[in-house]
Amino acid sequence: MKDNDIDDTTAPLIEHLAELRTRLIYSVLAFTVAMVLCFVVARPIFNFLAQPLARLLVEHGQEPDLIFTGLQQGFMVQVKISMFGGFVAAFPIIAYQMWRFVAPGLYRQEKRAFLPFLIASPALFVLGAAFAYYVILPLAFDFFLSFQQMGPESFEAGDEVGIQFLGTINEYLGLTMKFVIAFGLCFQLPVLLTLMAKADLVTAKGLADVRKYAIVGILTLAAIVTPPDVVTQVILFSVVYGLYEISIILVRMVDRKREAELRAQGLWDEGTEETQAEKP
Repeated sequence: MKDNDIDDTTAPLIEHLAELRTRLIYSVLAFTVAMVLCFVVARPIFNFLAQPLARLLVEHGQEPDLIFTGLQQGFMVQVKISMFGGFVAAFPIIAYQMWRFVAPGLYRQEKRAFLPFLIASPALFVLGAAFAYYVILPLAFDFFLSFQQMGPESFEAGDEVGIQFLGTINEYLGLTMKFVIAFGLCFQLPVLLTLMAKADLVTAKGLADVRKYAIVGILTLAAIVTPPDVVTQVILFSVVYGLYEISIILVRMVDRKREAELRAQGLWDEGTEETQAEKP
């Protein structure tokens, strides 16, 4: 490795700490500014998040209204929205500041290797969040609303008691954010496994060998994250398992590239191949 392949990073520890402090300050400032801006438009953001439920309530002949039971809940919901939206809006800047701090310690080839993942990770998170918002939330909320029952106009003994949804904004926002974040994180699976493959922690054969255990784990995840609705659980399982199979393909590409490099250097032999194959 030539000397010019490595960035000049001979700064002493105190300079690294000063650099870290600078990057943290920039990140906090970006988050603060984004949070304030999101607080100003917190109501339009909440209206957007409430659209899946509002449409279903109208279809059920109900008013698209949510309530709050505590005097401070309306304000706290706006604060929660501003913090969540502020982090999402400021995440590119925060990620860039983290990259600026870490990058000087990486080889140039390592920088080129990690750059696609820095782009793919937020893109996959947005894709997972959009999938949760446009597909999963309507199915889940429709399932929950199916337990309503309309009571008679004049109640008599033996009549059914009316059961109607009167959701609070705090409860609804918490449930919606849970779905959005959970699916966004689930869609990070290909990035995570591919990075682990680059770090020589997993192989395609190892992932294929533990496929049956992965299926059980994904089924368990689907049962925990989604409501007790079989359709929603099957959709989540299908998507995450598909991402697992895509991850195996990506990891196999990494394995082949590593093998080609080792063969070119004359370091690949049957013992190396067996060691790679035995890795989980």
